[in-house]
Amino acid sequence: MATFALVATQSPAKAADTLLSQGKAVTASSTENAGTPASAAVDGNDGTRWSSAAADPQWLQVDLGATQNITSVALNWETAYAKAFKIQTSANGTAWTDIYSTTTGPGGKQTLTVNGSGRYVRIYTTQRATQYGVSLWEFQVFGSTGTGNAACSTTNAALNKTATASSTENGGTPASAAVDGNNGTRWSSAASDPQWIQIDLGSTQSICGVQLSWETAYGKAYQIQTSDNGTTWNTVYSTTTGPGATELITLTGSGRYVRMNGTQRATQYGYSLWEFQVFTGGSGGNGGTTTGGGDNGGTGTTPPADGAVLLSYNKPATASTYQDANSCTGCTAAKAFDEDPATRWATSDSNGWVDPGWISVDLGATAHITQVVLQWDPAYATAYQIQTSPDGNNWTSIYSTTTGKGFKETLNVDGNGRYVRMYGTARSNGYGYSLYTFDVYGTGGNPTPPPALPPNPGNPEHLVWSDEFNGAAGTKPDTSKWTQDTGGGQNGELEYYTNGDNTTMDGNGDLVIEARKENVEGHQYTSGRINTSDHFNFTYGHVEARIKVSGTQGLWPAFWMLGSNFKTGTPWPASGEIDIMEHVGKVPDSVYSTLHAPAYNGGNGYGQPYTVAGSDFASDFHTYAVDWDSSHMTFSVDGKAFFTADKATVESTRGPWVYDHPFYIILNNAVGGDWPGAPDATSVFPQKMLVDYVRVSQ
Repeated sequence: MATFALVATQSPAKAADTLLSQGKAVTASSTENAGTPASAAVDGNDGTRWSSAAADPQWLQVDLGATQNITSVALNWETAYAKAFKIQTSANGTAWTDIYSTTTGPGGKQTLTVNGSGRYVRIYTTQRATQYGVSLWEFQVFGSTGTGNAACSTTNAALNKTATASSTENGGTPASAAVDGNNGTRWSSAASDPQWIQIDLGSTQSICGVQLSWETAYGKAYQIQTSDNGTTWNTVYSTTTGPGATELITLTGSGRYVRMNGTQRATQYGYSLWEFQVFTGGSGGNGGTTTGGGDNGGTGTTPPADGAVLLSYNKPATASTYQDANSCTGCTAAKAFDEDPATRWATSDSNGWVDPGWISVDLGATAHITQVVLQWDPAYATAYQIQTSPDGNNWTSIYSTTTGKGFKETLNVDGNGRYVRMYGTARSNGYGYSLYTFDVYGTGGNPTPPPALPPNPGNPEHLVWSDEFNGAAGTKPDTSKWTQDTGGGQNGELEYYTNGDNTTMDGNGDLVIEARKENVEGHQYTSGRINTSDHFNFTYGHVEARIKVSGTQGLWPAFWMLGSNFKTGTPWPASGEIDIMEHVGKVPDSVYSTLHAPAYNGGNGYGQPYTVAGSDFASDFHTYAVDWDSSHMTFSVDGKAFFTADKATVESTRGPWVYDHPFYIILNNAVGGDWPGAPDATSVFPQKMLVDYVRVSQ
């Protein structure tokens, strides 16, 4: 949960391990009746199901449309589950290879980590657990694209591209709002069928997926279509059972234009999308990034080719001025070259908010400069030059612009010199100039190798840490795994966190974090908060917990992570914060996943809600998870991926990515605060947050 402020939402991007099976062609050995068809297991709707005849064996298979690399399978069983079954793959739908097998299936919700490939994936059951058939609410196959859809990018190719629509509800809901990267703006249509919104990618691309972030007014029946000319359309995905909320759709197609063609609304209103994202791959490229001096960060900080290396790391730096006060203490020129994305250089707030302003680095020897990467703070330059010099006195311009856009700018240049500087001549606002990162790539110089990134998780991943909370009733959490956080909370919270009095096992395999209305240490409420900081810190992996959240007005349960350097003096939000799940009682049908960093935090955090309209997450257990590596984080609820924070997208639209270092886990059940508000007459106490388990795999 936000350490000092409340949470808002922003636009999602595409998952790296993608849901491949939803809406695909599916067949089965049998069906119980017409109301339980095979297609119901891949429609993304937990209220519909496939069920078989009451006999063994049975199978359900899905055609992914092309060969894919399979990394996990999620099964959501109805009461009639299989005790013995296999997960199998096939290239042709005839010859099958086992990638998972069990004779002790527990039913319920299972997420199986597997390693295989194929166009077809099936579950083959050999022993039922009941006298009935076998029945699945959902059969989900996850993976990365293989030979049929290679190199699917995680960059949103539709971001800020030209968008048009059949209609708009009003002037405040234009088509462009669905491609602006802002989940607080939206396109909405007139209240009639059909309606469409289309995006011009600028060139023909190979399309491998789209993500639709619907407002409440969503499409029940629609097609995703592509076109080379914006006139003749080819349907690459179609559904008549769209579930709304956030839909991540894997598909195969190509075209310059992509559109959502809505044919049946789910409400009496029009169609409305917060965001319409498009993902590209294969021979069509990666979705509209440009080369040369105009590229504004459509890729990560990838070193240029031809033997170029990072030349500027920890090299001596100077600047026109620097700030050392207020919100930016110690913001010297060196901070732009330390490869710490949370630190920055800024011009002085007393005499540096003027033009020109500059920052320079000494590479130690003459170098051939081929690329410069700038990660700006919101105080960026609209007009500036990149200059080189042999002596730090006489400068040659190798790049110039009067239309700088801020955020991350990747500039392909060609110049020589020992010194390189950014020379700003027009500021974007009333402040000065500020850079989180100023990276210079090339050959020559006297480079110091920067620290390597931590290794990404293995494939397959393996469990490295867990707590199943199987202690006796009344016992406290394992002190070799958890530390109690005591004292008052942040964010205007009202509780006092006790030293274990509010965090105990229930004897049924759950940890109970109980919020109570009682006066302790000057606070009106007590609760519990525990963390792994003294015991387990880690970078990257699959982090998962099964939790039944507390509810009613004023409650704020959370499952989150904080950068471990917070414990050694790095302030929030420079430490980074990863909120896997937050829930506020006043919004019972939603949970939230959000990232916080120096450039986006509190109410401006980068995140996304997961909403099941009309539900109450406090009524049952749900599994909350994040898959985290050096390029992205994908958040999921009950195995459904709904929000991906892609590093390249974050850097090019929000600010630095500050998550490539160790973090620790926190569980707490807050009361009151800036976001949920205080309890009122409708609030019920005590309120229990139940945690079945916490697991980390790498």
